[in-house]
Amino acid sequence: MICKNVEPSLLWQHFAVLCAYPRPSHHEAALRAQIQAWASQLGLSHELDAVGNLLIRKPATPGMENRLGVVLQGHLDMVALKNEAVVHDFLQDPIQTYIADGWMHAKGTTLGADNGIGVAAALAVLESQDLAHGPLEVLLTIDEESGMSGAKGLQPNWLQGQLLFNLDTEDWGELYVGCAGGIDISVGQTLHPEPMPAGWVVRDLALTGLKGGHSGVDIHLERGNAIKLMSRLLFQAIPLFDLRLVSLRGGSLRNALPREAFARIAIPACDAANFAAFAAQCLAEWQQELQGVETDIALQLADAQAEQVLSTADSAKVVNLLMGLPHGIRRWSTEVAGVVESSNNLGVLQFDGRRFDAVLMVRSLTETGVTELVQTIRAIARLGGFAVESSGAYPGWAPNLQSRALTVLQETYQAMYGAAPKVKVIHAGLECGLIGKAYPALDMVSFGPTIRGAHSPDERVEIASVTHFWALLTASLAAVPVAN
Repeated sequence: MICKNVEPSLLWQHFAVLCAYPRPSHHEAALRAQIQAWASQLGLSHELDAVGNLLIRKPATPGMENRLGVVLQGHLDMVALKNEAVVHDFLQDPIQTYIADGWMHAKGTTLGADNGIGVAAALAVLESQDLAHGPLEVLLTIDEESGMSGAKGLQPNWLQGQLLFNLDTEDWGELYVGCAGGIDISVGQTLHPEPMPAGWVVRDLALTGLKGGHSGVDIHLERGNAIKLMSRLLFQAIPLFDLRLVSLRGGSLRNALPREAFARIAIPACDAANFAAFAAQCLAEWQQELQGVETDIALQLADAQAEQVLSTADSAKVVNLLMGLPHGIRRWSTEVAGVVESSNNLGVLQFDGRRFDAVLMVRSLTETGVTELVQTIRAIARLGGFAVESSGAYPGWAPNLQSRALTVLQETYQAMYGAAPKVKVIHAGLECGLIGKAYPALDMVSFGPTIRGAHSPDERVEIASVTHFWALLTASLAAVPVAN
């Protein structure tokens, strides 16, 4: 599955194990049990907290007992997404990997390098017998990708280390000291279809081929949102063709940019040819609008069947809501140049003919940024009589440029590469904010290899950057200072 000659071999061996075990959010138990059994074989102490986070401890190597204790932290779960045509059961099937042009990919699914490479690195450190380090703990959390319940429920007075290396960022050569907070918003309503009018035809619309990506890390790239594009088509078509909705769906995760959207619609039979031409025109406009950003966007039209359909008024109400809901960058930071302050992702849409549900994810570096976007979404939804609920709120991580963890990484990087690493704040949710809430005295820094396409089937990790990441991690562990 994975080339045996790829270095560092111990890290990649552990990543191969992770790929062999299904681990979508809420389904990490089998993998966690395997890691526990492995730790027992190595004679390493380990325990679970009440929510299911796993903590493994390894004593300091000889002569390093007086160093500051370090916690290596990552999450066990992965985003589970696949291309529509790919047959893959994330609850049973292993991830199939391949290497091309110096990058490791998966075959039509997410790879799980986010956060599998970080977890594999931590496990490799635990297994290695030739690394110098002080007292070491490895904290493996659950459910990071779908709500951070592991970090939220982290047991207090459990961790003993003074420094924490979060191994969950995706740009080699960059050290992260802060991240956005966020919240999930659900918008829903039950609607009442009516019989299909006589003399009408039903058509399926399939919008595919968008790049998608991470709703925080990639939000500034202005990629297309399949839900918003499909909504634009429907919004324009309703007054032209008296279009009515049968069903509608798009996206699958609130923290992933929607790559695909599917609509089943009804129109008068006499408008069928004109509607096909209109759909082709919409595709041409999107291709022109998104050229250089989206290269494979496609829209297919097919015959379909249905017995019930929404009224014209309810169809318009749904589409108006989707058109009005915000998506994308809301505000750039005025304090950290080049960083998004606030954004929203319209990530999931499901309408089966009766029940409408949409899920959005708000992110911001500030509490007021979160509040403003949530209030905007509530106001727009209420205009159409839709119910709104919020859940899954998590805090941001405030930067601390005097962090001892940051200092260790900066000095080690400078000594190894003759240049200073970039110190950044990320517009994505890291568990550091929640961990810091439970352990306010813990000094934290986040770093990792180069990963692209996270939260999409295009996810890939640059192999050379994994080698550098491993070298920096192990050298930094050896450079941790003596405890005061």
